[in-house]
Amino acid sequence: MENENYMADEVRGNTGVNVARCYQCGKCSAGCATAPEMDYPPSLVLRMLQTRSEENDRKVLGSNTIWLCLNCENCIARCPQQIDIPRMMDYLREESLRAGCVGEKAKPVVAFHRAFLDSVKYTGRLYEVGLIAGFKARTMRLAQDLPLVPDMLAKGKLSLLPEQVKNKKAIRHIFDEAGKAGKKL
Repeated sequence: MENENYMADEVRGNTGVNVARCYQCGKCSAGCATAPEMDYPPSLVLRMLQTRSEENDRKVLGSNTIWLCLNCENCIARCPQQIDIPRMMDYLREESLRAGCVGEKAKPVVAFHRAFLDSVKYTGRLYEVGLIAGFKARTMRLAQDLPLVPDMLAKGKLSLLPEQVKNKKAIRHIFDEAGKAGKKL
């Protein structure tokens, strides 16, 4: 009896990205600026998902690769099959969070990811001080960059208060609806 819960099926069902279309030309990995820092290059992530193996699914969700993708879309431009790897990586990030299998090396990136989304959710746009504070609190590096703050404030590089945006409630509503749909933002 075939298991219908492989990550390849989940990716296709939730994003429309069909990993089976990849024939391993490697152009995505060759053009990826962050591939040297990744546990697995993008082409290998696709191959691991193609194997339809629970072990490989866990490896992908626990890898730092999914967190290092910059969503620059260089891979899509190079891919002869036009596989939307950034869209797949976004989905895999959220699944990694949901499954609680974020790798140790990826934890600072996850902290930044959450701080960024929280900043947008609560202020309606990116609020740099809130982003920095959220990131530093999550990584327990609160005082690391504190000496830089006075100069940045004096030069107008940081604003203590977030810029006001129209209809913050609508933005928060987007996050709430995504949460109801099972997509944690």
